[in-house]
Amino acid sequence: MGLAENQVSFDILEEYLEQHSEATSWGKTKSAGFRENALFQDYHGLPSFRKAMASFMEQIRGGRAKFDYNRIVLTAGATAANELLTFIIADPGDALLVPTPYYPGFDRDLRWRTGVNIVPIHCDSSNNFQVTPEALEAAYCKAQAMNIRVRGVLITNPSNPLGATINRKVLEEIMDFVSRKNIHLVSDEIYSGSVFSPEDFTSIAEVLEARNFKDAERVHIVYSLSKDLGLPGFRVGTIYSYNDKVVTTARRMSSFTLISSQTQHLLASMLSNENFTANYIKTNRERLRKRYDMIINGLRKAGIECLKGNGGLFCWMNLSPFLDEPTKESELALWNSIVHEVKLNISPGSSCHCSEPGWFRVCFANMSEMTLEIALKRLNNFMEQRNFKERDHSLSE
Repeated sequence: MGLAENQVSFDILEEYLEQHSEATSWGKTKSAGFRENALFQDYHGLPSFRKAMASFMEQIRGGRAKFDYNRIVLTAGATAANELLTFIIADPGDALLVPTPYYPGFDRDLRWRTGVNIVPIHCDSSNNFQVTPEALEAAYCKAQAMNIRVRGVLITNPSNPLGATINRKVLEEIMDFVSRKNIHLVSDEIYSGSVFSPEDFTSIAEVLEARNFKDAERVHIVYSLSKDLGLPGFRVGTIYSYNDKVVTTARRMSSFTLISSQTQHLLASMLSNENFTANYIKTNRERLRKRYDMIINGLRKAGIECLKGNGGLFCWMNLSPFLDEPTKESELALWNSIVHEVKLNISPGSSCHCSEPGWFRVCFANMSEMTLEIALKRLNNFMEQRNFKERDHSLSE
């Protein structure tokens, strides 16, 4: 339950491929089609695929935002997209401000090869971990005190690990902040198609359109098919930038992270079929909602509450009332018990740089409903045994 993988809608993809064998082949003129895809391609990517991606990104957002396929830069997954943007907008020693808790992989993706620092924007449960202007300013001042130049803010919307969207007012405040500080904003929207209720999600693209694209040149959107379509093995990511120089530079650098032309060919066919994409988006959302309700209700029966979520492949579980002490060490001791006694692997909040001990990310979309039921039963038994031991201990005293 530590892997954010979407397996709930594979049957829809498999059914499409069975019914559209031409997507996986080279069509009627196999020889010409094979040669066309096997030889060197434009590093910008197949136009048919970039058009299909732009259309799919619009469809996910209910048509509330428009995307120009000429601004799409293809990368081998969102990991490559985030690193590539970091290389472009920051120099070694500079910093990006990132709200906590955040995806643990950012420590690798944004830092290892770029030499760029991450300065956390500390958020807490008092307002459901939403970013505040005060937290933004505090992080910026902390970087300045360390003599580190801030080059941008990176947000994930919906959030990993929170499983919740960033509300529009907060997006407006973040946009005001980056404009005032003359820095960049990277919005990682990799889970944008996995929001249970589409009206709950506001893309930064919508905010820009409402502002007549004022300061749009400092905004860059990252997307991928790894989560919404459940295709992490295909390594398909995109950078969508409103900045001409960033698009040009990203294209020059993207030759290091190309996507196979065969993969582009297959996905261009699939994503260009609007009946398929409409059905997939609707059904996938319904199934994720069902899984989310299932795990939330199951945990509640065990006496465990979660942050109210509306998207993603996980829930943000609150075990802080069950810690022996409100410390990271106590959190890790509880995590160790869950791993070795319950035999469930979940992600402790400290791995996500959460400032409050006791929170855990629990993934629910990479297993069958039967497996999820077993996991919930194990957690319920664990909590019952724990409560029994506590009662027994208090009686003996």
